[in-house]
Amino acid sequence: MILSDSEISKLQEATPPLVQEAPDFSLQLQSNGFDLTVKEIYSFKGCGQVDFSNHERKLPDTKLLEFKDGWLKLKKGAYKVKTNEILHIPNTLVALAETRSSLLRMGAYTVHAFWDAGFSGRSEFLLVVENPKGIKVKESARVAQIAFINMAVIPDKPYEGIYKGLD
Repeated sequence: MILSDSEISKLQEATPPLVQEAPDFSLQLQSNGFDLTVKEIYSFKGCGQVDFSNHERKLPDTKLLEFKDGWLKLKKGAYKVKTNEILHIPNTLVALAETRSSLLRMGAYTVHAFWDAGFSGRSEFLLVVENPKGIKVKESARVAQIAFINMAVIPDKPYEGIYKGLD
């Protein structure tokens, strides 16, 4: 079952709250989810690598892109987004996100992994610009909507990966 706006609001009373550092919680709260906003955008500057055990995993080098007068012009390509929001996903929930439709109508989309039960930290995901003319992104723009889903059974092993506590 996907949580409604009232259920998401109730989780704000928990310690820690479900969402911290949201620019405007009431504006970002949707009937069946919550809008995630842009804190930082990075370009990729190197090659990454992934393996089965994660012992040889290597994240690519990135470069922080600077907003000018609150805006950032992005050319066609792939970028890493870091959100303003810090999420604290309880062990009873998992979360999924989708691109906001306004971004799709501009020729761009976001790509996300699961937010596992027990994840806590600032989120990162991919922003892909397909529009050959590019797009402009304003600081704190709402680009994705996350939905929180109740799990039927609490997992035996909540998330403890390297991205927990990411800031």
